[in-house]
Amino acid sequence: MKVHILDDWFDTLSGLPCFGKLAGHEVTVWTDHVEDIETLAARLQDAEALVLFRERTKITRALLEKLPNLKLISQRSVYPHVDVAACSDANVLLCSNMHGGTPSYAAAELTWALIMAGMRDLPAQMASAKAGRWQSGVGKTLRGRRLGLYGYGRIARAVASYAEAFGMNVVWWSSDEGRARASADGATVAPDRAAFFSESDVVSVHVRLKPDTRGIITSVDLAGMQPGALFVNTSRAGLIEPGALLDALEKGRPGKAAIDVFDTEPLTDPADPLLSHPNLIATPHIGFVTEDEFDLQFADIFDQINAYADGDPVHMINPEVWTTAE
Repeated sequence: MKVHILDDWFDTLSGLPCFGKLAGHEVTVWTDHVEDIETLAARLQDAEALVLFRERTKITRALLEKLPNLKLISQRSVYPHVDVAACSDANVLLCSNMHGGTPSYAAAELTWALIMAGMRDLPAQMASAKAGRWQSGVGKTLRGRRLGLYGYGRIARAVASYAEAFGMNVVWWSSDEGRARASADGATVAPDRAAFFSESDVVSVHVRLKPDTRGIITSVDLAGMQPGALFVNTSRAGLIEPGALLDALEKGRPGKAAIDVFDTEPLTDPADPLLSHPNLIATPHIGFVTEDEFDLQFADIFDQINAYADGDPVHMINPEVWTTAE
């Protein structure tokens, strides 16, 4: 098949072991990011299979209508960036391994790195040392402090294991179903939502972005946090009520935030009010950006392409397209 891979910014995939899975295909790798539909359509005219690099490019009806040769979109995990109905109308099969039971340890590790960076004020301390000013202030010890984890999922549970190793007290909040599972597992669930936010020294969000979770963290939630607390988000920016995080930092509740996700990505404006805020620690959506994670994820994605080519597709999101094709 003619396979096109989008948004491999650092041309990483061709050097990974999993890339060998595409040996039987004609592969084109695009290493830049393009949003213009006409430009994308021109690039992808001969594509039969399209590989998505997470949510870096939106697949819209307008784009699909310009890709008459496209048969398959292969990716991994959630797909809020893909118009599934438009895929079905265009007879394009979407395959996406939802990897049940397998957390992204890369994302969990980055979350922990941001917690450490925020509580010890590492960016400011490093900048101070390099500027010849030595220490810039006083950090906070993690042991004995409370970590509030919002969302009782795989990544959050991995983060909880790190917190317990550091001697933190972990408390949970989630949906009704998530809190029930946490309680059944013997985990500590906050008595109510307000207490979860107000009593936690660190709050970290681990929820999938869906229509019913968009804006789930509100300005009221953030205003209830302690002035010395840290808010961490390595999930999705859309989980936060629009404008709420910047407003909260301006008001000093919480005192700091450490985030890996933004409403606009890639965000390249250094003057952006949130990105440039002095109480924000920011990374450029690198939660999944490790060689190990890429090899794991794209092995699944390339397996889906081979399964389709062999006439036995897997992880179908819109299987009616395959049924029609048969």
